[in-house]
Amino acid sequence: LSLYDATCQVAQEVAEKIQERNRYQRNGESSAKLNVIIRSSLQNLREKIDQLKDLLLRAVSTCQITQLEGDRRQNLVDDLLTRQKQLQASYKNEGTEPDVIRSSLMTGGVKRGVTNPWLLEESEETRGLGFDDLRQQQRRIIEEQDAGLDALSSIISRQKQMGQEIGNELDEQNEIIDDLTNLVENTDDKLRNQTRHVKVVDKKSTSCG
Repeated sequence: LSLYDATCQVAQEVAEKIQERNRYQRNGESSAKLNVIIRSSLQNLREKIDQLKDLLLRAVSTCQITQLEGDRRQNLVDDLLTRQKQLQASYKNEGTEPDVIRSSLMTGGVKRGVTNPWLLEESEETRGLGFDDLRQQQRRIIEEQDAGLDALSSIISRQKQMGQEIGNELDEQNEIIDDLTNLVENTDDKLRNQTRHVKVVDKKSTSCG
């Protein structure tokens, strides 16, 4: 079995032992021996998951697999890590059988004759490519992503510039409106003064008549 197969098998065995331990406890039987086995198996499970993580990191860093394949395998490792934590919680919470136990028993890890997801073939784009070809493909993908980011940055800069230009136009329009407002106020003041002057002159004319 591969390391991934072995890790799934350990997780399956832990789930079965926890269920057996709980059955012993319900029947009033001693479960001390099973607890020792479960605790040891949980430690073994965690060590195997750590090994998978190290191997995956090394494979990605040395370009043995593509980043896309690395992400897919990382999801498998994350699933195993989640199962390990759930089994650990079930072991500590004696007498309970949460869904993780039942689901582990139903799935049973990677069975004989079932395709190992760790060894699934890659996509058509990467299938059959050597390490150098994969590196070139990764560089090309990165360059395309960089070009896309540059184009996006250019668009954002242009939009920002347009916003500034619109803001400048608004400032100019506001200045014009302020000037017109001041002109209207000055004109209004002059009209009031002229009106008062006319009234004074008219009053004087009336007095003289």
